[in-house]
Amino acid sequence: IACRVFNPIIPVLSVFMNNRDHRKITVIDGKVGFTGGYNLANEYFNITHPYGHWKDTGIRLEGDAVKSLTVMFLEMWNAVKKTDQDYQKYLPETDYQAKQDGFIQPYADSPLDDEHVGESVYMNLIAHAKKEIYFTTPYLIITDEMNRALGLAAKRGVDVRIVTPGIPDKKLIYKVTRSYYAGLVRQGVRIYEYTPGFIHAKQILTEDAVIVGTINMDYRSFYLHYENGVWMSGRQIQNKVKKDFEKTFEDSKEITYQDWLNRPRTWKMVQPILNVFSTLM
Repeated sequence: IACRVFNPIIPVLSVFMNNRDHRKITVIDGKVGFTGGYNLANEYFNITHPYGHWKDTGIRLEGDAVKSLTVMFLEMWNAVKKTDQDYQKYLPETDYQAKQDGFIQPYADSPLDDEHVGESVYMNLIAHAKKEIYFTTPYLIITDEMNRALGLAAKRGVDVRIVTPGIPDKKLIYKVTRSYYAGLVRQGVRIYEYTPGFIHAKQILTEDAVIVGTINMDYRSFYLHYENGVWMSGRQIQNKVKKDFEKTFEDSKEITYQDWLNRPRTWKMVQPILNVFSTLM
């Protein structure tokens, strides 16, 4: 067993310290891969409950799609290793036969190029949704462009819903997340808070596709972190994810514009100040 620390803390001021490895990837013998929101800590598996019930999402892959996860992992491994590993010996050929119809495309995002892949995928899904687009995200700190895109989707008749935590893990960021509710709700976007606890899942559903991955709807995930996701289409996976969303909506409270107006007075004073620093959170 070998362990490496990506971007360890050093006593020198460096903007690269912002570039966190937020990917979650497990690959077994090059044949089975896992990714999603899960980190290796007790609360992620509800062994402990510091923030109520912890809800997350993961995906298990087999076949050629696993090679993409392997390359993503080795990219980060090579970034912290003095000599590069040869990728080819970790990409075995398999005789795997697909068990269901559909298409799967794992993808990665890096803050060190000019391609904001994570944000672009989200924006494209929003732009092309015709009937519905549902999101779960632990943090909601979005650009004006994404705010406008979500609003335009709702105005053209798309059922746009976003689920955020009911119990926060970071109280200041929770206040910033809530500050975005009013602008979205006024445009017809429906906001839900997962009342049993903290929702850490990063998941999207449209009538055509599903995404499960590590990418939050916030500035850090879109611009500063190393991230990854899996884009999937196919009736079986879409039905499973839709059932999960339907259960999540049942377990959540919908936040109305009146709810936002009735928020505590201290929040009304603090939220505008926090918004100034939202891109740093």
